[in-house]
Order: sequence, then structure tokens, then C-alpha cells
Amino acid sequence: MRTSLVTSIGVAAVVSLTIPSLAGAVVADDEEVSPGQQQTLDLGIQVAPKGADVAARRTPSTSPNPYLANLPDVSEADYFTWNKAMHAKADARAGSARLAANRRTASSPSASALPPPFVHDEEEPAGTFGSNDTAPDAEPVQDFGTAAARNNRVRILGHLADLRGTVRAITTAEDQGAIPLATPTGIVGRGAVRTSSVLGDGPHGQAPGDGTNDFDFYKVNVAAGQSILADTEGSAAATDTILAVYDAEGTPLAADDDSGTGVLSSLSYTPEAAGDYYVLVAGFSFEGPFPADPFDSGSGRGGAAKGPYSLAISVQQVDADWYAVRLRPGDVLGGVGEGGATGLKVITPSGEERVGGVGTDASSLYPPTSPLPGGGNTTIAYVAEEAGWYAVGVTGTTGRYDVTVEGYRPGARTDRTARTQTVLLDFAPGRVNAATWGGPGVRTVSPFSSFVPRWGIARADARKVENRVLATVRENLRAELQTGGLNPDVNVEVLNARTSPELINKENVSRIHVAGTIAESGIDTIGIAQYIDPGNYGHEDEAIVLLDVLSAPAGPASSLNTFLSASSDRVEFVSAAVGNVVAHEVGHTIGNYHTDNADEIGNVMDSGGANFAKNLYGVGPDGIGGTADDDDVRFVTDRYSPVEGFTGLENTLNVSAWAYSGR
Repeated sequence: MRTSLVTSIGVAAVVSLTIPSLAGAVVADDEEVSPGQQQTLDLGIQVAPKGADVAARRTPSTSPNPYLANLPDVSEADYFTWNKAMHAKADARAGSARLAANRRTASSPSASALPPPFVHDEEEPAGTFGSNDTAPDAEPVQDFGTAAARNNRVRILGHLADLRGTVRAITTAEDQGAIPLATPTGIVGRGAVRTSSVLGDGPHGQAPGDGTNDFDFYKVNVAAGQSILADTEGSAAATDTILAVYDAEGTPLAADDDSGTGVLSSLSYTPEAAGDYYVLVAGFSFEGPFPADPFDSGSGRGGAAKGPYSLAISVQQVDADWYAVRLRPGDVLGGVGEGGATGLKVITPSGEERVGGVGTDASSLYPPTSPLPGGGNTTIAYVAEEAGWYAVGVTGTTGRYDVTVEGYRPGARTDRTARTQTVLLDFAPGRVNAATWGGPGVRTVSPFSSFVPRWGIARADARKVENRVLATVRENLRAELQTGGLNPDVNVEVLNARTSPELINKENVSRIHVAGTIAESGIDTIGIAQYIDPGNYGHEDEAIVLLDVLSAPAGPASSLNTFLSASSDRVEFVSAAVGNVVAHEVGHTIGNYHTDNADEIGNVMDSGGANFAKNLYGVGPDGIGGTADDDDVRFVTDRYSPVEGFTGLENTLNVSAWAYSGR
């Protein structure tokens, strides 16, 4: 369940969060993310303060949307508040779209831009399970497709069965803060229990405890094929709970924060093997809510939320419904889950999970021209790599659900006037409208050339660096997409506004400003895009890449100077790194979300974080930029950034290639 806020739809998709400002500009912190914070981010949970608590941290007047922004430090991102804001705007966007469609239909049925969706009723009888519970057994939706003879819009109506069984009450006693001390639930194979307890008591809670944090573990035994479901619904509203599942060796396997009502948690996890597992209830903490050692109840980091909570745990068969739809290469699939559907997932014909989501709806970040749906419990978008039957999975609470699935050809293939798109890099825009990205309005920004000396490069070489940046972006967006082979007709131009000023503000021209600072723009980021546009249905999107963090003195992982030495080819490294950052922002405007910065895969779409050097800037094994062992960072397949709520593997090469489709 999620919180719905009422807000209005603006021209841009950016939502502005106004926070009390502190004097001076904010540049990247020198401190690295702590091990506890990194573990928390890897498990998909933010460590920044939430909502009203954000004002207690060192922030500028405008906190950028972390889905759109390339942040120096993702540990500062308030995903909780942004998710609530994006859901509210998604609801408003969906309501506006439905109202407009109704008006068109009422005035003239032939005037409707989209055909009415057909309804597919689940064949599995309500209250039963077993016929369409896996991707290989997906129920075909025969009439769906983007070909002329098929309907590209369908509403799937179904029912998720309640398979929980009888619920028993259990009691707890401290200390239950480690795996060896876990409260036995009595669940063997399958079963369900409910209990009430308190976070913050016991020997490691608040005084008279030592304050290292109170953890509550619960032991369950799971039979083959069963899932663990846990939630803290019914807890006091102020108790900010965290849930996690550990195996018997102490490895955290899954975690959740805020998928329940407000700041309460709800988690579902299916183990790969039968055996003993441990459900952890903890309190939210900026320093990381998990124990450093799950076998030591005193290994917490302190500062966690406390208060009473209610807990329900069940080990059971889960009714997950799967539907098969036919897609063609380049088809853009949008899915929305409503009613009991809180999770959606897409599996390719070869069996790979490409995108999944539970409680995440970023459809408010689509441009106004995007036909993709949104405004439900969960919204996903996906660009197909191959032809065939794709499985769409539905999970969630028990009861009836209503799932919308829509498919479209990429934007350039539906709009014949937009066959060739231009990406225009503007290194000296003078003034920019920072409100485009949630900033304070029209601001004057310093040109790229003024930052070149900060990297130890003569200002006289500024145009040389500009041209090399342009070449890097052109390689990322054209040459590598063409050789990737996923779309045989990639069609995009990458030009410099200095040599093509007549293209500024023209149709089919995306303008990327490469200039300015955080203080000048009023936006605390390295870069930020206007939209995330799967299928590329908006061709005049704007983005900005700011240069003060990138040119800061050596020290922070986000500064290019940290990786420069006497042996560096400075022009080569700075050009490649800045070009990759620019390509990252362009990547958002053509439909890519952030990928995992903390793994070993370097990807142009990697989020901000501690691993800038290898994964975005291309620094090689010697740790020095601009040397022979540097990497060529590209659009590749990588897992989504865990903290942003999507699961699976994002093929950013495929998303980008089909965005620029000329036929």
C-alpha cells in the first residue's frame, strides 16, 4: 500500500522539494559511504533522512529528484519522499489522461487517439491457484500486440488467492537480537503467526541498554516452493520499521522499507532452497539499520528508530499470476497494477527478468507526449530486445486486481516528422531556466571553458576538449548503438551548439547544457535530466551537466582531479569522463533508469556513488585516469539501482538503440 498525495500536473515532470537552505554552495563531501550505509543501499533501502527530517541535513534550497539526477552521494537521497511525490503526480497524470480520452470519445468516437482496451479475464477460477503461477505456465493474451491486426491495449482482470491458512499468536522476550537468539515462531514447512513487540528495549536498546540498536529476529522453517511473507501493518504510525530475511549463515537475502502503509514495511521472499531462515525487524537508521554481525546482538551502529510494532509472518504458497504477450523488437511495454496487484515483472522469451517493481511508479517522469500508462500501485516500462512471447507477472495482496498492459512502437517510428533527432551540446548557454529541472528559475551559468584550467588544462585548449567531449558522446549515442546490432537503423546526430546555433529550440533537438555550478543553478547535483522517456516520445528534452563537482580539488570520488597525475593524458581523460556524464543524462531522456554503481559492471547509466572512477569515468586498474588501461564505458546490461525500487536487468544498449529509430 502506498500514500497518495493530491498535486497538480505541470509542464515538466520534475517535482521540486523545497527545503530550508543553508548559506553557500554544497559540493561533494569528502567522506565515503560507510560499510553499513553501503550494505543498506545494496539491499534497496535509503539511508538519508525521510521527509521532515531532511531539513536536519546539510542540503541546498532544492533537493533534486534522485531518479533524474546524477548525485555525488546517493546516501543523501530521500527516495521515500520522492516516491510519495512521484506517485501523487502519476495519479494526477493518469487522471488527466483518462479525462482527456473520455472527452474525445464523448465528442467524437473516431477522434480518440487510442483504441479502447480489450478485457482479458483470468482463466484461473477466483480463490484457486496452480494453473498460471509461473512464467513458463503464463496464460496467453492472444489478441494483444503492436501489429496492425492486434490491439495494443489490454486490461487484465484477475484474482490472487489467499493461501495463508490459520494464524497463531506468539510472544517474544529479549534478547532476540541475533540469529542464535531468534524467537522461535513454530513455523515448520509452512504456517502463519502474529505478534507484538517493541524496538528499543532489551540490552542494546535505549537506556538502560547500551544504545547500539535493538534487533528482533524470528526463526522460520521453509519447505520447498514456499515463500516468506512478513509485514508490520498495524504498528504505531511513528515506528519506522525495517524488515529483512537472513539465511542460516547470516547473509541478508531480501529487505524492505516503506512498502507498507507510511513508514511500515512489507516483504515477500521465496528462498531457492528449503531450510531455516530468519526474519529481522529493525528500526530505520541513517548509519544503516542492520547488525554488522547478525550473530552478535550488540553489533548495531546506534541511532535507530524505536517504538511498538505488530508483526505478521507467514510461510506459504503464493498465488502469482502470469500472462504471456507477444512483442516485436523495439516494442515499448507499459504496465500498471491496481487493486490487489502491487508488483509487476517482465520475463523475456529466454527466461531473463528484465524489469520488476513493487510499489514504484515513476511514470510522472515521462514527458507529456508519452503514451505509456501510469498511476497505479506499481508502474513498469520495458523496451523489447527480441520477438516472441514475454511473460508479465502479477503479485501482491489477496483479492481482485486490475492490470493495464499497453504496447507501442518507439517514438520515431510513430511520428514520421521525427525520423532524425539531434542531440545538441551547449557549452556556453549563458542563461538557463533551472526550473526545467526543479530549480529556482532563470539563472546565469559559467561556460565550460572557465572550468578547463581546474583540470590542469590550458584554457586555450578548451575548444579541443569540447570537441573531444562531443566525440565521446557521439561514440556512445551513435557508433556504439549502431554496432550493437539490436536496432538496424539508429538515426541520431550529435552536434555542438557553438557551430550549429540555428538548431537551438528547434523541433527534434534535445539540448544538453554543459556549464555552470551548483551555486549558479541552485540544484545540488552533477547532472540532471528533464524526463525519463522509455521509447523516446519527447524529442525536445533538456538536461544539464554542472562542472563544479567534476572539477573540485582532488579527494572526492566524484572529482576528476582525484584520478589525475603527472602521467595522465588530461585532455583524453577529462573529455571521456565528461562525455560519459553527458551521455548519462541523454540516456535518461531516451528512457534509461539508473543502474547499480556498486557492482563490477561499468555502465553509462550507473547512478552516483563511491564507484564513479571505474563505472562511469573509465579509470583503469592503475587508479589513474588518462592512461593506457582506461576502460571504454558503454551502454550495457546491468541490474537496476537497488535503492530505486526496480528489479531485474536493464539492457541500456537496447533501450538507447531503439530510442533513435529512423524507419
